Amino acid sequence: SPSQRGTAIVGYAFAVVGGPTLGPIAGGAIVSSYLRWRWTEYITGIMQVFFLVMDLIILDESYPPALLVSKARRLRHESGNWALHARHEEWDVGLKELAHKFLLTPFRLLVTPIAFCVALYASFVYGILYLCLAAIPIQFAEERGWGPVTSELPFLALLLGTILGGAANVFNNKFYIRKLQANNMRAVPEARLPPMMVGSIFFAGGLFIFGWTSYRHVFWLAPCIGLVCMGFGFFTIFQAALNYLIDTFQKYSASAVAANTFLRSIFAAVFPLFVSPMFHNLGIPWASSLLGFIAVALIPIPYLFYIYGPSIRKRGKFTAQVT
Repeated sequence: SPSQRGTAIVGYAFAVVGGPTLGPIAGGAIVSSYLRWRWTEYITGIMQVFFLVMDLIILDESYPPALLVSKARRLRHESGNWALHARHEEWDVGLKELAHKFLLTPFRLLVTPIAFCVALYASFVYGILYLCLAAIPIQFAEERGWGPVTSELPFLALLLGTILGGAANVFNNKFYIRKLQANNMRAVPEARLPPMMVGSIFFAGGLFIFGWTSYRHVFWLAPCIGLVCMGFGFFTIFQAALNYLIDTFQKYSASAVAANTFLRSIFAAVFPLFVSPMFHNLGIPWASSLLGFIAVALIPIPYLFYIYGPSIRKRGKFTAQVT
């Protein structure tokens, strides 16, 4: 339900951010030990097999139409009434329909103003998260001369920021529930945006702090404070974006999330490719500032949708049903 979704997505978002923040620390320790770099791949593969087996054992089907199909099948055998069936069983799946629903719809949503702007913002901060995989070692290993393990420890500051962001989103869920009850238990997308509105400022500020405190003579805690701000901003923006898209594109929520996932995956793949030449040629302060200026330009997005979101949804083909 909408009231439970906010807290549930906090858990999902922690899983998304846990790998990029804890992985470099574990990887640095493994590479520095007698295990060497190959065991970073072996351990990852072992964990993937373990989680796959656990998923197959523990996870149950949760898609409502599929659950109704199972219930109808059970009732047919129990009652002997073979006319009982679920509507989902009438769906004659064809390749054309599958392609339209699962391939074309996400791209059609991505060109709508709400989906594009929100997904763009979420993808940008997600790309910055992966950019930090190279930016943090540049600052703490190359600039400050820290070792291969200690230079990865500042990722804990990023993780701390995400924990604070998760707490902010859980707190905002109480505000959302009040708005939900006042709206006759119908989703209120704009009530998802306050954490993003606050986090957008912290995220941009964190980039500037991280960049301009990168000098060797500046105490190491200063750039870590910037990383905490970035982590807080990332989590509040990323999680609020998912909730806002789901509440806005209710019937097409899976396609909206797919569009967001597609775009953020591109950003996550591309950003690490240019971070090294950019940070080495521009220097850490100005490279971070360039990203900070882009982050500042994106700050108005949650504020604009908080004010004008309802009127935009009324004119949208995919969102007209959300009031």
